[in-house]
Amino acid sequence: MFKYFKKSVLIASIALTLNGCAATQSIEPHPKGYETYVVQGDDFKHTSFSDINGKPVTLNDKKKLVILFATWCSDSKRTLRELKASPLITNQDIQIIGIGREESPESMAKFNQEFELPFALIADPERAIYQHYANKGIPRLILLDEQNKVVKTLIGEQANVIEKVIW
Repeated sequence: MFKYFKKSVLIASIALTLNGCAATQSIEPHPKGYETYVVQGDDFKHTSFSDINGKPVTLNDKKKLVILFATWCSDSKRTLRELKASPLITNQDIQIIGIGREESPESMAKFNQEFELPFALIADPERAIYQHYANKGIPRLILLDEQNKVVKTLIGEQANVIEKVIW
C-alpha cells in the first residue's frame, strides 16, 4: 500500500511540474479562467492561410486585426456587427482576418451570407490555429503591428470591445 502511495505521489508531482512548465501564464488572470498564450511583443505564429474559398491569404505589411470567433457565439456576432459599423472596416491601413474556431469552410460561407464580412475568413475546424493563442473564450481579438508582433489582445465578451482596438 505504501509503495502504491509513494508511486502515486511521484507521478502526480511529475505531472504538476510538466504542466507548470508547458503552460503559458496569463499576465492578468481572467475570472473565467481564460488564458491568452501571447503577450505584447510576441511574434504572431501564423503568417499565411487559405481562406474559405481556398485562396491564399498572407499577412501584409499593414497593421492587422485578427479575430478568433465562432458563428454560433452571440458575443462573436455582436463584435462582428460592431466592427462592421466602425471606421476600422474601411481603413485601408489595416488588414482584418477572421478565423472561425471549430468552423468548416461551409459553415463560414453560410454565416457570411448574412454578415457579408469584407475581409478574409479562415476556417479552423480542429483549433489548429486557435490553440496557439488561447485556451478558451471567444471572440478573441489580436492586434498586430506591421512586423506581425502582438500589440494587444482582447476578449470580446463585453459590448463595445471594438472601441478598445487601438494600436
